Amino acid sequence: MIIVLACGPFMQTYALDWKGLHEKADKLTLAEAIKATGSVDGRYALGLVYLDFHKDKEAQDIFSGLLKADPGYIGARWGLAEVLRRRHKLDEAQRLCQELISENPDFVPSYITLAYIKYFRMDFKDCVRLATKVISMGSEKVDSSNLARAYSMLGGANGMIAHYSGPISKLINGSQVMSNLKRAQEIKPDSPAVLFGFGSYYLLAPSIIGGNLDKALVYLERAKDKDPLFADVYVRLAQAYKLKGDAVKYKQFLSKALEIDPGNELASDALSGECKYACSP
Repeated sequence: MIIVLACGPFMQTYALDWKGLHEKADKLTLAEAIKATGSVDGRYALGLVYLDFHKDKEAQDIFSGLLKADPGYIGARWGLAEVLRRRHKLDEAQRLCQELISENPDFVPSYITLAYIKYFRMDFKDCVRLATKVISMGSEKVDSSNLARAYSMLGGANGMIAHYSGPISKLINGSQVMSNLKRAQEIKPDSPAVLFGFGSYYLLAPSIIGGNLDKALVYLERAKDKDPLFADVYVRLAQAYKLKGDAVKYKQFLSKALEIDPGNELASDALSGECKYACSP
């Protein structure tokens, strides 16, 4: 899909095939992406790869440079919003995403970033709405990674709605978690986000509906191996080992999560004991 963006006083002068670029970036190593920066497409793809490798400062530099050349570049504007989200500057990130969605309702990455923000603001119903919107666009309009993220987020948000609801809602929403995770798995079976989703489900679900601590550890360890800088994974691993009675690994993994991301919401939640995002059955 080619997007030409009019945004207030700015006009994007470069046509962005965002879906193709996101699919391409998924297949690039960091070294390959660094070598291919002779074009606007190449620089945007490098920004995406930096995000995948949790090199947020480097990604910010790439997106800022693209915006300097073209202030209306939607991909770069979203990229900065995603960096802000990762730095827990949620108000500013949310405002930027809402602007982008209003201006370009077909630009999927803005929905995904905003859905993450809504999740950590405990607005799980709006997270469901945003993920469902992405899924409704289908694979012709959505790159595979973002489509898998949408299904994973839909499963996770449904799980949280069930967690906070009465018996009927628990049954309705809880029954949708695994089916959505399986759809995500069909699209991206080795995605760290998908592995994390399965690990979280097996960790947090009661045994009567499939909770299984050993399965949780298998999936979470796989997610950690796929993405060693995925802070949320370390929090869930810490909680899993706590249930195993391993206090050493609990402290080790929780410390690692905070080392990677000192403002991590799941880690703060676990330390506080509030369990806003669920801890264990």
